[in-house]
Amino acid sequence: MRKLFNSRYAVGYAFVGLFLGISFLLRFLFFAWSLSKATFTVSSVISIFFKGFIFDFGVATFFLVLYAIYLLFIPEKWNKSLANKIITYTGFSLVLVITMFSFFAEFAFWNEFESRFNFIAVDYLIYTYEVINNINESYPLPLLIGGMIIAVLLIIWGFYKINIFQRSFRSDTSFSQRAVHTGAILALALCYAVVVKNSWAENSSARYPNELSKAGIYSFFAAFKSNELNYVDFYKLLDNKKAFELSRKLLLEPGAVFQTNEFSIRRAISPISVLQKPNVIMITIESMSADFLKYFGNKENITPVMDSLINNSLFFSNFYATGNRTVRGMEALTLSIPPTPGSSIVRRDNNDDLITIGSTFKKAGYDCNFFYGGDGYFDNMNKFFGNNGYDVTDRAKRMLPADNFKSQHNIINDTAVHFENAWGICDEDLYDAVIRDADTKYQHGKGFYDFVMTTSNHRPYTFPAGKINIPSGSGRPGAVKYTDYAIGKFLSNIKNKPWYPNTIIILVADHCANSAGKNDINIDKYHIPCWVLNLKGIKNTNISQMCSQIDLYPTLFNLLGWNYESNFFGQDVLSDHYVPRIFCGTYQKLAYMKKDSLVILGPQKAVQTFIYNKQSNSQTPVNFTILAEEAIAQYQAAYYLFKNNGLKQQ
Repeated sequence: MRKLFNSRYAVGYAFVGLFLGISFLLRFLFFAWSLSKATFTVSSVISIFFKGFIFDFGVATFFLVLYAIYLLFIPEKWNKSLANKIITYTGFSLVLVITMFSFFAEFAFWNEFESRFNFIAVDYLIYTYEVINNINESYPLPLLIGGMIIAVLLIIWGFYKINIFQRSFRSDTSFSQRAVHTGAILALALCYAVVVKNSWAENSSARYPNELSKAGIYSFFAAFKSNELNYVDFYKLLDNKKAFELSRKLLLEPGAVFQTNEFSIRRAISPISVLQKPNVIMITIESMSADFLKYFGNKENITPVMDSLINNSLFFSNFYATGNRTVRGMEALTLSIPPTPGSSIVRRDNNDDLITIGSTFKKAGYDCNFFYGGDGYFDNMNKFFGNNGYDVTDRAKRMLPADNFKSQHNIINDTAVHFENAWGICDEDLYDAVIRDADTKYQHGKGFYDFVMTTSNHRPYTFPAGKINIPSGSGRPGAVKYTDYAIGKFLSNIKNKPWYPNTIIILVADHCANSAGKNDINIDKYHIPCWVLNLKGIKNTNISQMCSQIDLYPTLFNLLGWNYESNFFGQDVLSDHYVPRIFCGTYQKLAYMKKDSLVILGPQKAVQTFIYNKQSNSQTPVNFTILAEEAIAQYQAAYYLFKNNGLKQQ
């Protein structure tokens, strides 16, 4: 060991020790943070810190690679020169800054998702404008940056005081010795790249041990590499013909006639209800978990408006999101499709001209519109909606080539904005834009369907002052209450509009506020509310059957008596033939639950089966195969259809 620290590699090896020490401390803090939310056995704790050490050592090794190559080839004379000292101090400082920033970012990410870096972190790296502004508005960034700089300077000073730099600069390490050092580092890095997969940390059925075992940077690059998971390569499969036969059987209902193509779910739907053609405004509420409502036991009284609507609407009280990101909610509410692994279809290539809820409205003679309070460049929203028949209205702060799409693009001007943060304008300003557009459509005799995406219930939780009795920026409860207030104001503002009597208002969450819990997929963290208001001739009802976001529009279309072409996996919840089932997913794990029987599909062709107890939110392992085949069939069919253009309009 003394020889290592007396070689020209002393700085690199000392950094490894420092990195391992800080990483251990970080993992221990996350572990302590999780003690109140999960139960750990002695073996799981040992596994967490052992695997964590292996991953941390790998990250430190990757940091050393370029430096090791540099040290291999510089001669002794250069090693003792001023130029090398400048390069070494500069490079070391840069690596320390990156390291400190990654540790801070992990704290912020864990606070938001209770997870190490994953697919979401990769997305956030792409959308730096929103993320940096969000961080700046959520945390005291100048103090944090100042703290990181001070920490870097203290570490450099400490290394200097214990002669780490001097040992490196003064050492006489022969080329053969350097070849051994550098060769060992490169071989170790190659071994990690080829052999040590991030999935090694995911052997437990419990989520927290898996996440705590990981290293943030290692997980980040693993997620970056697997931007889209190939279902055929990573998941359990059926024969395609069997997958579609089973999927079609599950979707069969009275009035449905399937096309003859055996690798399709496309079918004509002929409901028996009396035809209605109202306008529809769907407000998709950012991060609105069901448990924010008093109806579901919340004691903070932060949703008085939404709670008051429960008995005055078609209310879905046992309704579940398909994912834990906005683009997943958009995918479900536009395509009525289970979540396929990797990124949402909203963000993928070749996602234009699809059969969507919007295209169904468009064929019925409606104008379709997408309203977003932020910049729709984020998460590819504008391009997706604009290339699928929706006119787009957003803040449009960035006009990039990727923004080019087929539909009309309208911009919410500064004069119409009274409050704005990193994610977008306040909900009140967004609703005003929706109302202005509805007035114009009505004047021109046009029916309209609006997909409205809000942003106020998102970190940094800021909103206009003086609206509610909770200060702006004080946390999630204030953002939820302001969101509720803005909905109430919107409903009040439109009730005397001439178009309102013939307009349905839908309020639905995109996903829950968080998805963290003790299991890989926590069913209770997908529970969201949904209201359908102002339905003519339909009795206000509490729909207590378990159902999914993808079921919203098939249910609505049947209530409205529409004949339409369906390429949707959603079903009419009010049908006598409906069997309660939901789809929930992360970017890797895919869940299918029918009544209380739960199937979770994962990479490495993993299939896990459980009985789910809603009261205790527990998952008890059991063995069953028929339901597992149903899950595989539907997820496989959904993936096949997208990859083979089966979701496209004909």
